[in-house]
Amino acid sequence: MRSGEEAHGGDGQQGGIVCAGNFIVDRVHTLSYWPEQGNLAYIVHQDLGVGGGAANVVTDLASLGFPGRLAAAGCIGADPDGEIVKARLANAGINVEGLLALADRVTAHTHVMNVPGQNRTFFYHGGANDALTDALISPAIFADAGYRLFYLGYLMLLPGLDQIGPDGRSGASRLLEAARRAGLTTCVDFVSSEDPEFAAKVGVALPFCDFLIINEMEAGRATGATVRDAKGELSEAGLLEAGERLLAAGVTQGVIIHAPEICFWFAPDTLPVVTRSRPVDPHDIVSTVGAGDAFCAAVLYGLHENWPVEHICAVAHAAAARCLAGATATDGIPSMRVLLEDMEEMNPVSD
Repeated sequence: MRSGEEAHGGDGQQGGIVCAGNFIVDRVHTLSYWPEQGNLAYIVHQDLGVGGGAANVVTDLASLGFPGRLAAAGCIGADPDGEIVKARLANAGINVEGLLALADRVTAHTHVMNVPGQNRTFFYHGGANDALTDALISPAIFADAGYRLFYLGYLMLLPGLDQIGPDGRSGASRLLEAARRAGLTTCVDFVSSEDPEFAAKVGVALPFCDFLIINEMEAGRATGATVRDAKGELSEAGLLEAGERLLAAGVTQGVIIHAPEICFWFAPDTLPVVTRSRPVDPHDIVSTVGAGDAFCAAVLYGLHENWPVEHICAVAHAAAARCLAGATATDGIPSMRVLLEDMEEMNPVSD
């Protein structure tokens, strides 16, 4: 396994992954507790990170030491936060030429409120992300340069791509179609939006998606399947229903639905592969920010390297577990070598 410094530079690299979509400056505030309205809570710690689906996934791939080229594509503002995004990615060896700085928009930013051991809460301003359209990204440029995978995330947080036009198409569907036409394998992720048009907006993009990598709640919203009961217990029958519906809706190669407890990997004309997540001590969880993106990054790594599905899922669970120990979305991700060692510890080979 080559180091991160070796993995992203040089003309001799084979293949590559371009990550398009959201690029956000995250200001993560760790709180003493979650206050009621009108009350005060202490901010006991603050962290500055670069987040969003595309930013998290491409940064995680760099941290894993991905053995190929990595590129980012999307919109930022022509402002200090935009420079933070570019610097963080460039310092990780990621090609940032596909990031377009818009003079009339600020860089998207989020204030993440985190109480250890609880779900995080986000206060988000879309800024330049809201201006991203399919006309601003050219997948063919990356395909011509030898990249293989085109990741787009998050749908439902990119209004310029999510909106359905009079022709029944969305910008996301056109962008994914262009990527596939250029010869790239398309991989898509959603965000857990409460938009009442969730199913319709993501549905028009599914026929142009080769791999869909989403969590259980997004799968439920996209299909109408009940994935958790009134007590919050996971419904594996509901996940099976959701996966089959997403394949039927047009996803061509694989639907990967991950939850804290489990992962289901669906592919056409075959039984789903089911893997359980690795246990994590609640006291070891610093923040749940970015765990799903870490899972996704490991899946993309494995897809690019043509690993067996079971191996990809095990590595992805290990990446998500490691991410939980970091305060921001990406600072808990180790190298792939460490994840493979984690897997060996969890599943030792007997003599």
